[in-house]
Amino acid sequence: MSSQQSTQTMKPATAAKKLGVYLPATPASFQEGVVTRAELNELQANPPEWLSELRRNGPHPRPVVAAKLGVSIAGLARGGVTEPLTTEQIEELKQQRPEWLEKERATQAEVRKEGARIKQLKKEKQERAARRD
Repeated sequence: MSSQQSTQTMKPATAAKKLGVYLPATPASFQEGVVTRAELNELQANPPEWLSELRRNGPHPRPVVAAKLGVSIAGLARGGVTEPLTTEQIEELKQQRPEWLEKERATQAEVRKEGARIKQLKKEKQERAARRD
């Protein structure tokens, strides 16, 4: 099975997603080829300069932009951010603190808080069930 894993290939879009980079900003050789699991592991372990540069400065794909801004992907769309952003653009947004960003950050904080509350309730329920056994 391990030999099958090393020859398993993925489309460049999948590899870019796993690497957290915006596919159109990658080199043509990356976009036009296929990536094996071994090549992906090597890129993650020893990123070439182009990958380090993309991760550092962007342009970043929406999931990365959302994470850097502390909002959801849907929150980005509600704020009108539909294109990839560079690290510089993300930092500008953080400095400007537009109303939509503050609202979406608050919403995301509530979502996380509710998730933590539900997780705690489940844990307590499991502990009560374990004590009954």
